[in-house]
Amino acid sequence: MALNYIWVAFFIIAFFIALIKLIFLGDTTVFSQLVDGMFSSSKTAVMDIALPLTGAMALWLGIMNIAERAGGIRLLSRIVGPFFSRLFPEVPKDHPAVGQMLMNFSANLLGLDNAATPLGLKAIASLQELNPDKETASNAEIMFLVLHTSGLQLLPVTIIAQRAILNAHNPTDVFIPCIIGTYVATLAGILVVAFKQKINLLDKVVLTWLGGMTAFITLVVYYFSQLPPATIQKVSGIVSPLLLFTIPVVFIIGGLIKKINIFSAFIDGAQTAFETSIKIIPYLVAMLVGISVFRTCGAMDYMNDGFRWLVSRASLDTRFVDAMPVAYLKPLSGSGSKAMMIDTMKTYGPDSFAGRLGCIFNGSADTTFYIVALYFGSVGIKNSRYAIPAGLIADLAGIIAAILVAYLFFGRMH
Repeated sequence: MALNYIWVAFFIIAFFIALIKLIFLGDTTVFSQLVDGMFSSSKTAVMDIALPLTGAMALWLGIMNIAERAGGIRLLSRIVGPFFSRLFPEVPKDHPAVGQMLMNFSANLLGLDNAATPLGLKAIASLQELNPDKETASNAEIMFLVLHTSGLQLLPVTIIAQRAILNAHNPTDVFIPCIIGTYVATLAGILVVAFKQKINLLDKVVLTWLGGMTAFITLVVYYFSQLPPATIQKVSGIVSPLLLFTIPVVFIIGGLIKKINIFSAFIDGAQTAFETSIKIIPYLVAMLVGISVFRTCGAMDYMNDGFRWLVSRASLDTRFVDAMPVAYLKPLSGSGSKAMMIDTMKTYGPDSFAGRLGCIFNGSADTTFYIVALYFGSVGIKNSRYAIPAGLIADLAGIIAAILVAYLFFGRMH
Protein backbone atom coordinates (compact mmCIF):
# COMPACT_ATOMS: atom_id res chain seq x y z
CA MET A 1 0.00 0.00 0.00
CA ALA A 2 2.86 2.38 0.86
CA LEU A 3 4.39 1.74 -2.57
CA ASN A 4 1.13 2.84 -4.19
CA TYR A 5 1.02 6.19 -2.38
CA ILE A 6 4.72 6.89 -2.99
CA TRP A 7 4.42 6.10 -6.70
CA VAL A 8 1.42 8.40 -7.07
CA ALA A 9 3.24 11.14 -5.12
CA PHE A 10 6.20 10.98 -7.52
CA PHE A 11 3.96 11.81 -10.49
CA ILE A 12 1.88 14.49 -8.79
CA ILE A 13 4.94 16.29 -7.39
CA ALA A 14 6.70 16.09 -10.76
CA PHE A 15 3.65 17.47 -12.60
CA PHE A 16 3.20 20.53 -10.40
CA ILE A 17 6.92 21.35 -10.25
CA ALA A 18 7.13 21.08 -14.04
CA LEU A 19 4.02 23.24 -14.41
CA ILE A 20 5.53 25.93 -12.15
CA LYS A 21 8.75 25.84 -14.16
CA LEU A 22 6.82 26.24 -17.40
CA ILE A 23 4.54 29.09 -16.25
CA PHE A 24 6.82 31.12 -13.98
CA LEU A 25 10.31 30.30 -15.26
CA GLY A 26 9.51 29.87 -18.94
CA ASP A 27 11.14 26.42 -19.09
CA THR A 28 9.59 25.05 -22.29
CA THR A 29 11.61 21.81 -22.23
CA VAL A 30 10.67 20.54 -18.78
CA PHE A 31 7.75 18.34 -19.91
CA SER A 32 9.68 16.94 -22.85
CA GLN A 33 12.47 16.00 -20.41
CA LEU A 34 9.96 14.24 -18.19
CA VAL A 35 8.55 12.28 -21.13
CA ASP A 36 12.02 11.38 -22.41
CA GLY A 37 12.93 10.19 -18.92
CA MET A 38 9.81 8.03 -18.75
CA PHE A 39 10.59 6.24 -22.01
CA SER A 40 14.27 5.92 -21.19
CA SER A 41 13.68 4.46 -17.72
CA SER A 42 11.04 2.01 -19.00
CA LYS A 43 13.56 0.79 -21.57
CA THR A 44 16.20 0.49 -18.86
CA ALA A 45 13.86 -1.62 -16.73
CA VAL A 46 13.49 -4.19 -19.50
CA MET A 47 16.71 -4.07 -21.53
CA ASP A 48 19.26 -3.23 -18.84
CA ILE A 49 17.81 -4.97 -15.77
CA ALA A 50 15.16 -7.64 -16.38
CA LEU A 51 16.61 -9.35 -19.46
CA PRO A 52 20.28 -9.30 -18.37
CA LEU A 53 19.13 -10.60 -14.99
CA THR A 54 17.67 -13.66 -16.73
CA GLY A 55 21.11 -15.13 -17.42
CA ALA A 56 22.35 -14.63 -13.87
CA MET A 57 19.11 -16.06 -12.49
CA ALA A 58 19.29 -19.11 -14.75
CA LEU A 59 22.84 -19.79 -13.54
CA TRP A 60 22.19 -19.40 -9.83
CA LEU A 61 18.72 -20.94 -9.75
CA GLY A 62 20.27 -23.97 -11.43
CA ILE A 63 23.08 -24.06 -8.85
CA MET A 64 20.55 -23.70 -6.03
CA ASN A 65 18.54 -26.62 -7.37
CA ILE A 66 21.67 -28.77 -7.30
CA ALA A 67 22.27 -27.66 -3.70
CA GLU A 68 18.72 -28.56 -2.70
CA ARG A 69 18.86 -32.03 -4.24
CA ALA A 70 22.29 -32.64 -2.73
CA GLY A 71 21.05 -31.66 0.74
CA GLY A 72 23.23 -28.55 1.04
CA ILE A 73 20.33 -26.17 1.69
CA ARG A 74 18.94 -28.55 4.31
CA LEU A 75 22.34 -28.60 6.06
CA LEU A 76 22.51 -24.80 6.11
CA SER A 77 18.96 -24.70 7.46
CA ARG A 78 19.94 -26.90 10.39
CA ILE A 79 22.93 -24.71 11.22
CA VAL A 80 21.07 -21.38 11.30
CA GLY A 81 17.68 -22.87 12.18
CA PRO A 82 17.76 -21.95 15.91
CA PHE A 83 18.54 -18.29 15.12
CA PHE A 84 16.23 -17.94 12.13
CA SER A 85 13.38 -19.64 13.98
CA ARG A 86 13.41 -16.65 16.36
CA LEU A 87 13.55 -14.01 13.60
CA PHE A 88 11.22 -15.96 11.28
CA PRO A 89 8.86 -17.85 13.62
CA GLU A 90 6.44 -18.55 10.73
CA VAL A 91 9.11 -20.50 8.81
CA PRO A 92 9.74 -24.15 9.85
CA LYS A 93 13.33 -24.81 10.95
CA ASP A 94 14.01 -27.32 8.18
CA HIS A 95 12.31 -25.35 5.39
CA PRO A 96 14.48 -24.69 2.29
CA ALA A 97 13.80 -20.94 2.62
CA VAL A 98 16.07 -20.83 5.69
CA GLY A 99 19.14 -21.99 3.78
CA GLN A 100 18.24 -19.87 0.76
CA MET A 101 17.97 -16.72 2.89
CA LEU A 102 21.33 -17.51 4.46
CA MET A 103 22.89 -17.88 1.01
CA ASN A 104 21.43 -14.53 -0.02
CA PHE A 105 22.67 -12.75 3.10
CA SER A 106 26.11 -14.32 2.70
CA ALA A 107 26.33 -13.19 -0.93
CA ASN A 108 25.38 -9.64 0.06
CA LEU A 109 27.86 -9.70 2.94
CA LEU A 110 30.68 -10.49 0.54
CA GLY A 111 29.58 -8.05 -2.15
CA LEU A 112 28.64 -10.80 -4.63
CA ASP A 113 25.89 -8.78 -6.33
CA ASN A 114 25.43 -11.08 -9.33
CA ALA A 115 24.80 -14.04 -7.04
CA ALA A 116 22.81 -12.24 -4.34
CA THR A 117 19.80 -11.24 -6.48
CA PRO A 118 18.95 -14.70 -7.92
CA LEU A 119 19.49 -16.27 -4.50
CA GLY A 120 17.18 -13.67 -2.95
CA LEU A 121 14.51 -14.27 -5.59
CA LYS A 122 14.68 -17.98 -4.85
CA ALA A 123 14.33 -17.30 -1.11
CA ILE A 124 11.31 -15.01 -1.53
CA ALA A 125 9.65 -17.62 -3.76
CA SER A 126 10.06 -20.22 -1.01
CA LEU A 127 8.69 -17.83 1.61
CA GLN A 128 5.71 -17.16 -0.67
CA GLU A 129 4.85 -20.88 -0.53
CA LEU A 130 4.23 -20.42 3.22
CA ASN A 131 2.25 -17.20 2.77
CA PRO A 132 -1.51 -17.76 3.25
CA ASP A 133 -2.40 -14.45 1.53
CA LYS A 134 -0.53 -14.46 -1.78
CA GLU A 135 -1.08 -10.75 -2.53
CA THR A 136 -0.07 -9.47 0.92
CA ALA A 137 3.46 -9.64 2.33
CA SER A 138 3.83 -12.02 5.26
CA ASN A 139 5.79 -11.21 8.43
CA ALA A 140 8.63 -13.47 7.30
CA GLU A 141 8.81 -11.82 3.87
CA ILE A 142 8.93 -8.36 5.45
CA MET A 143 11.73 -9.36 7.84
CA PHE A 144 13.68 -10.84 4.92
CA LEU A 145 13.21 -7.77 2.72
CA VAL A 146 14.15 -5.29 5.45
CA LEU A 147 17.29 -7.25 6.33
CA HIS A 148 18.13 -7.38 2.64
CA THR A 149 17.52 -3.66 2.04
CA SER A 150 19.71 -2.70 5.00
CA GLY A 151 22.56 -3.74 2.71
CA LEU A 152 24.98 -5.36 5.19
CA GLN A 153 28.27 -5.73 3.31
CA LEU A 154 31.84 -6.42 4.43
CA LEU A 155 33.68 -5.72 1.20
CA PRO A 156 32.66 -2.43 -0.52
CA VAL A 157 34.95 -3.26 -3.44
CA THR A 158 33.23 -1.08 -6.07
CA ILE A 159 33.36 2.01 -3.85
CA ILE A 160 37.07 1.53 -3.15
CA ALA A 161 37.76 0.92 -6.84
CA GLN A 162 35.92 4.09 -7.87
CA ARG A 163 37.88 6.13 -5.35
CA ALA A 164 41.09 4.70 -6.78
CA ILE A 165 40.01 5.64 -10.31
CA LEU A 166 39.48 9.23 -9.16
CA ASN A 167 42.96 9.29 -7.58
CA ALA A 168 41.98 9.43 -3.92
CA HIS A 169 45.01 9.65 -1.67
CA ASN A 170 43.86 6.59 0.28
CA PRO A 171 41.00 4.86 -1.58
CA THR A 172 40.33 2.49 1.33
CA ASP A 173 39.94 5.12 4.05
CA VAL A 174 36.13 4.81 3.85
CA PHE A 175 36.23 1.04 4.38
CA ILE A 176 35.65 1.00 8.16
CA PRO A 177 33.07 3.85 8.09
CA CYS A 178 31.08 1.93 5.42
CA ILE A 179 31.06 -1.21 7.58
CA ILE A 180 29.88 0.74 10.63
CA GLY A 181 27.14 2.52 8.67
CA THR A 182 25.71 -0.61 7.05
CA TYR A 183 25.84 -2.57 10.32
CA VAL A 184 23.90 0.15 12.14
CA ALA A 185 21.30 0.09 9.35
CA THR A 186 20.97 -3.69 9.67
CA LEU A 187 20.53 -3.59 13.45
CA ALA A 188 17.95 -0.80 13.09
CA GLY A 189 16.03 -2.88 10.55
CA ILE A 190 16.00 -5.89 12.88
CA LEU A 191 14.83 -3.76 15.81
CA VAL A 192 12.01 -2.08 13.88
CA VAL A 193 10.59 -5.27 12.41
CA ALA A 194 11.08 -7.23 15.66
CA PHE A 195 9.15 -4.54 17.55
CA LYS A 196 6.34 -4.57 14.99
CA GLN A 197 6.15 -8.38 14.96
CA LYS A 198 6.66 -8.72 18.76
CA ILE A 199 9.82 -10.82 18.35
CA ASN A 200 11.87 -11.30 21.53
CA LEU A 201 15.40 -10.09 20.74
CA LEU A 202 16.54 -10.75 24.33
CA ASP A 203 16.35 -14.48 23.70
CA LYS A 204 19.69 -16.17 24.48
CA VAL A 205 19.98 -17.66 21.00
CA VAL A 206 19.34 -14.30 19.32
CA LEU A 207 21.79 -12.48 21.56
CA THR A 208 24.44 -15.16 20.98
CA TRP A 209 24.11 -14.97 17.19
CA LEU A 210 24.02 -11.17 17.08
CA GLY A 211 26.98 -11.00 19.44
CA GLY A 212 28.88 -13.53 17.33
CA MET A 213 28.20 -11.62 14.11
CA THR A 214 29.25 -8.36 15.76
CA ALA A 215 32.50 -9.98 16.92
CA PHE A 216 33.13 -11.45 13.47
CA ILE A 217 32.58 -8.12 11.71
CA THR A 218 34.81 -6.39 14.28
CA LEU A 219 37.61 -8.89 13.60
CA VAL A 220 37.26 -8.51 9.83
CA VAL A 221 37.34 -4.72 10.11
CA TYR A 222 40.38 -4.90 12.39
CA TYR A 223 42.18 -7.25 10.00
CA PHE A 224 41.59 -5.07 6.96
CA SER A 225 42.44 -1.90 8.89
CA GLN A 226 45.95 -3.27 9.46
CA LEU A 227 46.60 -3.82 5.75
CA PRO A 228 48.09 -1.30 3.30
CA PRO A 229 45.55 0.18 0.82
CA ALA A 230 46.93 -1.75 -2.15
CA THR A 231 46.75 -5.02 -0.20
CA ILE A 232 43.13 -4.40 0.80
CA GLN A 233 42.12 -4.02 -2.85
CA LYS A 234 44.11 -7.10 -3.79
CA VAL A 235 42.65 -9.27 -1.02
CA SER A 236 39.12 -8.06 -1.76
CA GLY A 237 39.62 -8.75 -5.47
CA ILE A 238 40.75 -12.31 -4.71
CA VAL A 239 38.29 -13.27 -1.97
CA SER A 240 35.05 -12.33 -3.75
CA PRO A 241 35.59 -14.25 -7.03
CA LEU A 242 37.20 -17.16 -5.13
CA LEU A 243 34.09 -17.58 -2.98
CA LEU A 244 31.80 -16.97 -5.95
CA PHE A 245 33.37 -19.89 -7.81
CA THR A 246 33.80 -22.11 -4.74
CA ILE A 247 30.09 -22.11 -3.92
CA PRO A 248 28.90 -23.93 -7.10
CA VAL A 249 31.91 -26.29 -6.99
CA VAL A 250 31.06 -27.35 -3.43
CA PHE A 251 27.43 -27.97 -4.40
CA ILE A 252 28.45 -29.92 -7.49
CA ILE A 253 30.79 -32.11 -5.42
CA GLY A 254 27.95 -32.63 -2.94
CA GLY A 255 25.73 -33.69 -5.82
CA LEU A 256 28.34 -36.21 -6.97
CA ILE A 257 28.54 -37.66 -3.47
CA LYS A 258 24.75 -37.94 -3.33
CA LYS A 259 24.79 -39.49 -6.83
CA ILE A 260 22.21 -37.13 -8.33
CA ASN A 261 21.96 -36.16 -12.00
CA ILE A 262 23.73 -32.79 -11.66
CA PHE A 263 23.13 -31.52 -15.18
CA SER A 264 19.43 -32.41 -15.05
CA ALA A 265 19.09 -30.72 -11.65
CA PHE A 266 20.73 -27.58 -13.03
CA ILE A 267 18.41 -27.46 -16.06
CA ASP A 268 15.30 -27.98 -13.92
CA GLY A 269 16.26 -25.05 -11.69
CA ALA A 270 17.43 -22.73 -14.47
CA GLN A 271 14.36 -23.06 -16.66
CA THR A 272 12.24 -20.94 -14.29
CA ALA A 273 14.49 -17.89 -14.74
CA PHE A 274 12.81 -16.44 -17.83
CA GLU A 275 9.34 -16.76 -16.33
CA THR A 276 10.51 -14.85 -13.24
CA SER A 277 12.11 -12.12 -15.37
CA ILE A 278 8.89 -11.57 -17.32
CA LYS A 279 6.90 -11.38 -14.09
CA ILE A 280 9.03 -8.61 -12.57
CA ILE A 281 9.06 -6.34 -15.66
CA PRO A 282 5.81 -4.43 -14.87
CA TYR A 283 6.96 -3.74 -11.31
CA LEU A 284 10.39 -2.54 -12.44
CA VAL A 285 8.92 -0.31 -15.16
CA ALA A 286 6.50 1.29 -12.70
CA MET A 287 9.15 1.96 -10.06
CA LEU A 288 11.90 3.22 -12.37
CA VAL A 289 9.52 5.52 -14.27
CA GLY A 290 8.27 6.99 -10.98
CA ILE A 291 11.83 7.58 -9.77
CA SER A 292 12.77 9.12 -13.13
CA VAL A 293 10.03 11.77 -13.11
CA PHE A 294 10.81 12.66 -9.49
CA ARG A 295 14.50 13.20 -10.30
CA THR A 296 14.00 14.91 -13.68
CA CYS A 297 11.59 17.56 -12.39
CA GLY A 298 14.25 18.84 -9.97
CA ALA A 299 12.49 17.79 -6.77
CA MET A 300 15.73 16.33 -5.41
CA ASP A 301 17.58 19.65 -5.79
CA TYR A 302 14.79 21.63 -4.15
CA MET A 303 14.69 19.16 -1.28
CA ASN A 304 18.44 19.50 -0.68
CA ASP A 305 18.30 23.32 -0.84
CA GLY A 306 15.53 23.33 1.76
CA PHE A 307 17.46 20.92 3.95
CA ARG A 308 20.61 23.08 3.71
CA TRP A 309 18.57 26.14 4.79
CA LEU A 310 17.23 24.27 7.84
CA VAL A 311 20.70 23.06 8.85
CA SER A 312 22.20 26.53 8.53
CA ARG A 313 19.32 28.06 10.50
CA ALA A 314 20.10 25.58 13.29
CA SER A 315 23.72 26.85 13.27
CA LEU A 316 25.06 23.41 12.38
CA ASP A 317 27.93 22.51 10.09
CA THR A 318 26.55 22.25 6.55
CA ARG A 319 29.45 20.31 4.97
CA PHE A 320 27.52 17.04 5.10
CA VAL A 321 24.64 18.52 3.07
CA ASP A 322 26.81 18.54 -0.07
CA ALA A 323 26.76 14.72 -0.03
CA MET A 324 23.08 14.31 0.88
CA PRO A 325 21.86 13.75 -2.74
CA VAL A 326 23.65 10.39 -2.58
CA ALA A 327 21.60 9.51 0.51
CA TYR A 328 18.35 10.67 -1.13
CA LEU A 329 18.97 8.52 -4.21
CA LYS A 330 20.23 5.35 -2.51
CA PRO A 331 16.77 4.00 -1.50
CA LEU A 332 15.49 4.83 -5.00
CA SER A 333 18.20 3.79 -7.42
CA GLY A 334 21.51 1.96 -7.04
CA SER A 335 22.88 3.29 -10.33
CA GLY A 336 21.59 6.77 -9.55
CA SER A 337 23.25 6.87 -6.13
CA LYS A 338 26.49 5.53 -7.60
CA ALA A 339 26.44 8.22 -10.29
CA MET A 340 25.76 10.88 -7.66
CA MET A 341 28.59 9.52 -5.49
CA ILE A 342 30.98 9.85 -8.42
CA ASP A 343 29.67 13.33 -9.23
CA THR A 344 30.16 14.40 -5.60
CA MET A 345 33.76 13.18 -5.63
CA LYS A 346 34.43 14.93 -8.94
CA THR A 347 32.83 18.18 -7.75
CA TYR A 348 34.37 18.41 -4.28
CA GLY A 349 37.30 16.00 -4.62
CA PRO A 350 37.56 12.33 -3.57
CA ASP A 351 39.44 13.31 -0.39
CA SER A 352 37.03 16.09 0.58
CA PHE A 353 34.60 15.63 3.44
CA ALA A 354 31.64 15.52 1.01
CA GLY A 355 33.46 13.11 -1.31
CA ARG A 356 34.19 10.65 1.48
CA LEU A 357 30.72 10.99 3.01
CA GLY A 358 29.10 10.31 -0.37
CA CYS A 359 30.99 7.02 -0.49
CA ILE A 360 29.93 6.12 3.06
CA PHE A 361 26.29 6.93 2.21
CA ASN A 362 26.50 4.66 -0.82
CA GLY A 363 27.90 1.82 1.29
CA SER A 364 25.57 2.20 4.27
CA ALA A 365 22.23 1.09 2.79
CA ASP A 366 20.60 -0.52 -0.21
CA THR A 367 17.95 0.35 -2.81
CA THR A 368 14.78 -0.15 -0.75
CA PHE A 369 12.18 0.76 -3.40
CA TYR A 370 13.91 -1.18 -6.17
CA ILE A 371 14.34 -4.29 -4.00
CA VAL A 372 10.74 -4.25 -2.80
CA ALA A 373 9.47 -3.84 -6.38
CA LEU A 374 11.79 -6.57 -7.67
CA TYR A 375 11.32 -9.19 -4.96
CA PHE A 376 7.65 -8.69 -4.16
CA GLY A 377 6.89 -8.26 -7.85
CA SER A 378 8.51 -11.62 -8.63
CA VAL A 379 5.93 -13.42 -6.47
CA GLY A 380 2.93 -11.17 -7.19
CA ILE A 381 2.71 -9.36 -3.84
CA LYS A 382 0.71 -6.13 -4.18
CA ASN A 383 0.36 -5.10 -0.53
CA SER A 384 3.83 -4.60 0.97
CA ARG A 385 2.36 -3.54 4.35
CA TYR A 386 5.08 -1.83 6.42
CA ALA A 387 8.06 -3.23 4.49
CA ILE A 388 8.94 0.12 2.88
CA PRO A 389 8.59 2.28 6.05
CA ALA A 390 10.69 -0.25 8.00
CA GLY A 391 13.29 -0.35 5.23
CA LEU A 392 13.42 3.45 5.10
CA ILE A 393 13.90 3.64 8.87
CA ALA A 394 16.86 1.28 8.50
CA ASP A 395 18.17 3.51 5.69
CA LEU A 396 17.74 6.59 7.88
CA ALA A 397 19.69 4.92 10.68
CA GLY A 398 22.46 4.15 8.19
CA ILE A 399 22.46 7.76 6.95
CA ILE A 400 22.69 9.20 10.46
CA ALA A 401 25.44 6.72 11.37
CA ALA A 402 27.29 7.61 8.15
CA ILE A 403 27.22 11.33 9.00
CA LEU A 404 28.40 10.77 12.57
CA VAL A 405 31.15 8.35 11.60
CA ALA A 406 32.30 10.68 8.80
CA TYR A 407 32.77 13.50 11.31
CA LEU A 408 34.49 11.07 13.67
CA PHE A 409 36.97 9.88 11.03
CA PHE A 410 37.34 12.90 8.73
CA GLY A 411 36.23 16.06 10.51
CA ARG A 412 34.94 17.66 13.68
CA MET A 413 31.45 19.00 14.41
CA HIS A 414 31.43 22.81 14.42
